[in-house]
Parts: sequence; C-alpha cells; structure tokens
Amino acid sequence: MSINVNFINPFIQGTQSILKEVCNEDSTLGKVYLKKSPYPSNTVVIIIGITGDVKGQVIFSLNIETACFIASKMMMGMNITELDEMAQSAISELTNMILGKTATIFYNKGVSIDITPPSLLMGDNMQISTSKMQTICIPLNLRGGNIFEIDVAIQENK
Repeated sequence: MSINVNFINPFIQGTQSILKEVCNEDSTLGKVYLKKSPYPSNTVVIIIGITGDVKGQVIFSLNIETACFIASKMMMGMNITELDEMAQSAISELTNMILGKTATIFYNKGVSIDITPPSLLMGDNMQISTSKMQTICIPLNLRGGNIFEIDVAIQENK
C-alpha cells in the first residue's frame, strides 16, 4: 500500500514551524526517501500513533547529541549534556506540539486526525518495523550538523 504524498507536507510544515517557534531553530529539508522495514534507528526514538481519516504512526529519530541540543534550546539555552528525565520530557513534549500543529494543518485541509501521547525509547541498535505500511523518511537539517528525522508510516483509513 502506498502513501499519499499530500499527507507528507503537513508533517514537514508542522515540524519546521514548531522548531522555529519553540527552539528558535531554522531547519532545512534533506533528501526524503522510502525506508525498508525493519530499519535501524538512532539512539532516541519518539513514537506517536495517528488515528482518524488517516492511521499509522510517526517516529521521530535522533541521536543523543541532537536530543540534548534541542532540549537545551527548549530550556532557554541551559546547557544539557545528558538526556535526563527533564530533557526526555522536553523532547517528548516538543514532538507532541509538532503533531498538534500537524493535526491542525490536516484539519484545515479537511482531514481529521487524533494523536496518541508520545512514547520515548532510548537504546543502541534498535530496529523499527512498520508492518504493512511504507515509511517515508524526512530528515531535517539543523545547525551544527544535527539531524531531526521524521519517519512517517500512515495510510488512509478506509
């Protein structure tokens, strides 16, 4: 089953908008590509489920350095060097805000979605599997070589 490309732009717009508003961080779009399942993931993964007119999940994937960079930005420049409970909460809340913004963009296009609370996972050598759905990888480039990756695995709910 293939993914509707019209369902990808709201994720890019929502993420770039929230990164700018909350972190004062501009991002540039990297090369979007299709991932084969299962696929390896970075050290920090935040998963948010989607239901409604479309269903599936969005997986935000980043390394520890990028997660600390973003958490520092969210905490008004406080130097975050490890992903403690507070920093994990900040990153999870950022992804929640991103999907909230994305849901609003979808709603304005006549598409209704609901989102689940974010689940944050950390570990080395994780494998992600999105059964029966294609995964579109959307890398966003941040300052300092940091990459904020959005993996979208959704389909129309028929």
